[in-house]
Amino acid sequence: MPEPPHIVSDVMTQTVVAVGRDAPFKEIVRTMEQWKVSAMPVLEGEGRVIGVVSEADLLPKEEFRDSDPNLFEQRRRLSDLAKAGAATAGELMSTPAITVHADATLAQAARIMAVGHVKRLPVVDALDMLQGIVSRADLLKVFLRSDDDIEEEVRRTVVSYLFPAFSHAIHVNVHDGVVTLRGHIRDSSLISVAVRLVRAVEGVVDVEPHLTGESTTPAGPGGEQ
Repeated sequence: MPEPPHIVSDVMTQTVVAVGRDAPFKEIVRTMEQWKVSAMPVLEGEGRVIGVVSEADLLPKEEFRDSDPNLFEQRRRLSDLAKAGAATAGELMSTPAITVHADATLAQAARIMAVGHVKRLPVVDALDMLQGIVSRADLLKVFLRSDDDIEEEVRRTVVSYLFPAFSHAIHVNVHDGVVTLRGHIRDSSLISVAVRLVRAVEGVVDVEPHLTGESTTPAGPGGEQ
C-alpha cells in the first residue's frame, strides 16, 4: 500500500531563534542580522508562542521616520503607523501567530502558508509551546528525492499494490520527478486510480500514463456495451 505522507516533524528545524515579548527593537534587528533570519517567534513564559515579528513589522519605523502622512493615509495604514511607534516585540508582533502542529502533513502546512501569506510557520504542541519551525524550503525538500528512490516507491507501493498479477508487465520510468507508466492492464478503470496514487508519492512532479486496458463496463441488452 502507499506509504503515509511525510509530516512537519520530518523536515522542521528544531533549533529556533526566538525573542521574548519585552525584547527591544534594536535587539530584534541585531538578532535577525546575526542569525540571518527574516522573522522570529515571540515567546512568553516557558516558551509559549504568542506572535511572530518579521522584517515587515520593523520597516514602518524607517518608512515613517521623516514623513508626515495625510489624514487619508493615516486612516488607511493605522496598523503600520502603530508599528512605526512601537519599541518592543510585543508591540511589533503579528498576533495571533499562524502556527502548525508537528503531525500535520507537508501538504497541510503548505496550505496554511498559502492562506496566511507567510514564508515560515512556528511548530507548536497542543499548549502552543514552541517545538520548531518549518519554512517553504523545508516543504520543498521532498522534491530533492532521487528519481531512483521515486521509481522504487512507485513500483513497490502503487504498481505491486494495484496490479499484483501484472506488475512485471508495467514499466515505470522517472526523469526529473516526472513518472511515466507504460503497459497493458486488465481493468482500464484502474488507470485513473494509479495516476492518483502516483501523484501522492512525495517528490513526484507529474505523471504521464501510457497504460492500456480492457473496459469493465457491464454489457447492455443484446450484448451491447
